[in-house]
Amino acid sequence: MDKFKAFLKRKDIVISWQRYGIDALSAMAQGLFASLLVGTILSTLGTQLNIPVLDEIGGFAKSVSGSAMAIAIGYALKCPPLVLFSLTAVGYSANALGGAGGPLSVLIIAIVAAELGKMVSKETKVDILVTPCVTILTGCGLSMLIAPAVGTAASSLGAVIRWATTQQPFWMGILISVVVGMALTLPISSAAICATLSLTGLAGGAAVAGCCAQMIGFAVMSWKETASAVWSPRESAPRCCRWATSSKTRKSGSRLSSLRLSPGQL
Repeated sequence: MDKFKAFLKRKDIVISWQRYGIDALSAMAQGLFASLLVGTILSTLGTQLNIPVLDEIGGFAKSVSGSAMAIAIGYALKCPPLVLFSLTAVGYSANALGGAGGPLSVLIIAIVAAELGKMVSKETKVDILVTPCVTILTGCGLSMLIAPAVGTAASSLGAVIRWATTQQPFWMGILISVVVGMALTLPISSAAICATLSLTGLAGGAAVAGCCAQMIGFAVMSWKETASAVWSPRESAPRCCRWATSSKTRKSGSRLSSLRLSPGQL
């Protein structure tokens, strides 16, 4: 057991909630944003503004969302290059076979494949073959085995939520909006976003309301802090401009000392 623990430490494999539930999930949210959500924004702009090239580029971004999430997870787990690059195929297969539960499938499968890939990384003389093969075979094999079941479970949960919302629109609407809004404050924000995109009808409206309410709450609560950090009530220029024209900056010979902005220029 001690030798195995030493091996895990040498491979930087830390089995903890912090590593998998916070670090990996937070990175996954960024991967989802940089692919699916940005792609959706670009596609929508292309459709509304009648710019086909934007719609096409958005489609490219959305098509690699699974790979982007898996690579982001591998980055958070500090994977070696060969493992990190091999997660491209793992994320694509998990997301494609997972259906409605694609992001959750990617999270589970990418973590397992990444850690197994790290175990065998640089342990053989043919590392360039062994590491990618172990990572891809493990990840894609798990995708074939469990991703469809995860997708079915996610679809069933969505159906139950939609049914319950039609039975009790008021109470279930409140529950969904609160849960989705709270989820946006946690590292599982990607799951909340996916839930919002997959729900329709009254349930979808409640989820969107939760997202909007949470964002408005963030804006209201942070206004005082943001305003005090950027704009001083005693002076009419932002702090960045005051720093650029301060005596210390001029003494340091900084080129920014030549910037002198009056309130009328801002």
